[in-house]
Amino acid sequence: MKLYDLIQSNKNLVFTDALTDLSYSVSEFHQSISIDDKKAVVFLYTDNMIGSVEVFLNFLQSRFTVTLLSPQLDIQFKLELEQAYQPYYIYDPSRTEIDGFSAYTASSRIQLFKNESEPDYPVHEEIKLLLSTSGTTGSPKFVKLSDQNLVQNAHSILEFLPILETDVTPLNVPIIFVYGLSIFTSNCIAGGRMICTNRDILQKTFWEDFDKYACTSIGGVPYVYEMLNRIGFFKKVYPSLRYMTQTGGILNRTLVQVLAEHSTRQETQFFVMYGQTEAAGRMAYLPPADLFTKNTSIGIPIKNGSFEIDPDSSELIYLGPNIFGGYAKKPEDLNTFHHSERLQTGDVGRKDEDGYYYITGRIKRIVKLFGTRMNLDEVELILKNALGGETFVCMGIEDKSILVLHLNEELVADQVKSILKEKLNVHPSMVKVKFVESVPLTPNGKIDYSTAIQLMD
Repeated sequence: MKLYDLIQSNKNLVFTDALTDLSYSVSEFHQSISIDDKKAVVFLYTDNMIGSVEVFLNFLQSRFTVTLLSPQLDIQFKLELEQAYQPYYIYDPSRTEIDGFSAYTASSRIQLFKNESEPDYPVHEEIKLLLSTSGTTGSPKFVKLSDQNLVQNAHSILEFLPILETDVTPLNVPIIFVYGLSIFTSNCIAGGRMICTNRDILQKTFWEDFDKYACTSIGGVPYVYEMLNRIGFFKKVYPSLRYMTQTGGILNRTLVQVLAEHSTRQETQFFVMYGQTEAAGRMAYLPPADLFTKNTSIGIPIKNGSFEIDPDSSELIYLGPNIFGGYAKKPEDLNTFHHSERLQTGDVGRKDEDGYYYITGRIKRIVKLFGTRMNLDEVELILKNALGGETFVCMGIEDKSILVLHLNEELVADQVKSILKEKLNVHPSMVKVKFVESVPLTPNGKIDYSTAIQLMD
């Protein structure tokens, strides 16, 4: 069964607009906008608001290949992508006109832009979705995903997440990113009400909506949970909250303790997950019962998935039916969809004696300090564990020193240097420490290291 058919068959499914408080059943969005049905590319500059959800669902049921893009993309990036790929339709509420496209009223609520000329390149029938791996730039490199990739991923999530037909799920993670998309698809298949919102999880208005609609779950990357801990979230009571999910990095020991205590006190569950865009979402999860004993682990493979560790590089290799069909860097790459059984994750990993897997860093996040290999993700985790769960951002500077950014104005630089000297034998002269009021983030809440390095001066 196709992804859209699985969603359409969930008769409990309702979409609620957090801004207007209006709700729509899944059947009300079925063919609610007037579009052609062709095998061509469409560009959807999609947020998590009700209009974007309606447009996405309508194109999901069609033959079109859907490209989900950030509405915050720079206009020049948008134009370059559109020039390169010549989409058949564009959904972008921020613009009133696009050169080469005609404004097209698809319904009383939705306006699209239709290409004035027919795109002249073929698109492989299996390519259902194109997702960017960066999200923040106009890079033309996309991950090619099939409908079955998405279905397999959603089914695997439903095997371990306790999603109920009565659940109320806030869309607080952007669906243009594979984590947010996996939350959307799995809850659309098996959940109840979806709260369509662009409100940030760290804003008061988000939590007012959370109480108003009695939401049952939240999702976030480690930085989000670190910030929630700073503002005292885990000391408050949200009676409707049943479970939380996290992906995008390793939690520090202090935060794990806070989460485990909160879960016990409030009778909630916390699921650590691991995934990549190239795997349509999830590859592993950590059962909540193992949060204390396996607190830095990504857990065990999802159903129908498995891992191997490369004996030479220690790279984690994933095997499963949700692996993508290759990258598209230009329109001609959309002619093919290559089935693969193996995915090189780019992560350095290990497996313990109980069969649980651990990520010790990214291959690209390895620096050499005067010839000594140093894992920057490990450096961050060491500092977080040693200094009470504070936020640290570590980067290498020309393989000669480590830059450590932090958010605690009272933290003394010598504390950081002494910990790295003790734990990793890094000479204090190789460590630069700087306080910043905030750290730059990508739109999906992860640390933006390429921008953060510019804070060095």
